[in-house]
This record gives sequence, C-alpha cells and structure tokens, in this order.
Amino acid sequence: MQGRAALGAFDARVRQLFPGLPVRWAYSSLLMRQRLAEARQKSDSVAKALQRLRLEKFSSVAVQPLQTICGAEYTQVRLATEEADSADFQVRLGLPLLHSEEDILCAARAVTRHLPQEREAQEDVILMGHGARHAAAARYLALDTAVRQLDAHVHVGVMNGENDLDALLPRLTSARVWLLPLLSVIGRHAQEDMAGDDPRSWRNRIEAAGHSCTPVLRGLAEYEAFAALWLRHLEQAVEALQTS
Repeated sequence: MQGRAALGAFDARVRQLFPGLPVRWAYSSLLMRQRLAEARQKSDSVAKALQRLRLEKFSSVAVQPLQTICGAEYTQVRLATEEADSADFQVRLGLPLLHSEEDILCAARAVTRHLPQEREAQEDVILMGHGARHAAAARYLALDTAVRQLDAHVHVGVMNGENDLDALLPRLTSARVWLLPLLSVIGRHAQEDMAGDDPRSWRNRIEAAGHSCTPVLRGLAEYEAFAALWLRHLEQAVEALQTS
C-alpha cells in the first residue's frame, strides 16, 4: 500500500512537470506484476505497455525507470525499449538514479538533506541498497564515499555485493543506529530484509552487534530531492525525443 502511494505521488510530479501529456505505468519486476495480477490490477510489463501505446497510435514515448543503477533489471528495460523503437514509434529511455558522477554528488546531497530530523549529529545512519553482481554496483560504493565526505556517520551498504552489512558493522560507533532503505519504494526488501523480525534482517543483526536500531520505512521516490533526480533524467529523455 505504501509503495503504491509513493508511485502515485511520483505520478503527480510527472503530470505537473508535463501537463497535458498522458502518463502510463509498467512494472519491470515479475513478482510485482504477479501480485498486481492476483489483485486484479493493471500489471503491464514494459514491453506490453509499449505495445499498447503503439496500438493506440502514439508515435513517441519517453520511458523513465525508477531504478537505482544500470543493473540487470534496468538492462531488461533498455532491451525492451530498443526492441520497440522504430522510425514511426520512437522510444527514449531515461537514466537510473546513479548514472553519472554528477548524479552521485546530487544523490549524496539528497541523502544528507533527508536524514531523519530526530537523528543526533553523531548517530550512525545506514542506507540499505539492493546491490548487484554487476559492474554498475560500483555506483553504490561511489555514493558511500560521496556521502561520507558530507557526513562521516552516514554509510551506504547493499544486500548483494561489496559493502554489505558485514563491511559496515565495524564502522558503527553510536549507541543508536538509524536504518533507511536505498530503494525507490517500500516493499518486501525494506519490510523484511531490512526491518523485519528474521534474525538475518539488518535490524536484528545491528542489534545483535550491540546497538539499538531505528528503521525508517520510506522509499526514495517519496523524497523530493531524489524524485527530482529521476525527473531530470525523464526531462532528458523527452528532450531526446524532441530533437530526434
């Protein structure tokens, strides 16, 4: 429910930025499509959504994923857009959150802007990203470095790959640790893998290391500064359509 509300808020931002243009949603996650289908809600894949738009006689489409890096799932979206793109149906793809060095710096500033208001200056904060066995996963490490230059007590880790929780635990020095998702919306990863009751959750592992842990269940798409980064990439995709 919270994830759907976050997407709804992002949808409103897109419509405000591009008044009068139709906005459609597609889901790159198979699990998400299955859950939506079970709930009898619209659950188009990117390829299917593009097919629908072509049948409806649209001639140009900008696609903006809400992914963090150019990993495997973003690659699947890119392949779908490349397959659909043609002379009479132009498709341009926006970039993920952490694509360029400028994106990294903007995202680092966004992290420090949206830290919990109740957090004290010396308290550690961990952001949990998905991670990937992919070269683009280096973007998480770059963000970790950029954020720590702004606030040495803020750390970026991933569930899969380098800089996992085992690497972050020795850095922690405060009695209380704040735990935030580096994920676009709140779903199973944030609710279970990050803040859940399972002994392997990040919350429980932080507490087992001797700290109290305060999770914040709010996705990146709910924060103005992160939404602005994705919207900037969408604007670039729209501009690419206008100049092609």
